[in-house]
Amino acid sequence: MDTEIIYTIIAGLLLVVSALGTIFPVLPGSLLTILTLLGWGWLLGSGASWWAAGLGMLIAALGWSASAVLTGRKLKQHEIPRGSILWALLGAIIGAFLVPVIGLFIGFAVGLFAGEASRRREVGGALASSWAALKAMGLGIIVEFGCVLLATSIWVIGLIAHFATR
Repeated sequence: MDTEIIYTIIAGLLLVVSALGTIFPVLPGSLLTILTLLGWGWLLGSGASWWAAGLGMLIAALGWSASAVLTGRKLKQHEIPRGSILWALLGAIIGAFLVPVIGLFIGFAVGLFAGEASRRREVGGALASSWAALKAMGLGIIVEFGCVLLATSIWVIGLIAHFATR
């Protein structure tokens, strides 16, 4: 089997893991996409592979940045402090160990609510701000996931162009 095909199969598997990593934060996400595309473009070394890798890396980096900016802006709009986010992260870690797969999300939500409830001292306000924070995080995940999928689609076009002109 040709080494370029092996590199391409490995890159494809890593891109699947990176797409899942945008949804499940215990796996690497956009960073893995960027590194995979860089390595694939470098190892294949053709014009098509470099163009696909470069454009894909740019889109993945933009999605990663947009996710952080959009999430941060929404959290500031709703005045969610870092302390509540730390409670949410702690809850996510605990939840990941207690309940497989979905425990991360449940733990995050419970931790966020606990942080907001202790800060606000009222259930209604804590629920409202927790819900706003969860929507902000969801928006960030959707944007980053979409950009990783777009970068992967460009990679597929690049691999077709590379192997068609080989």
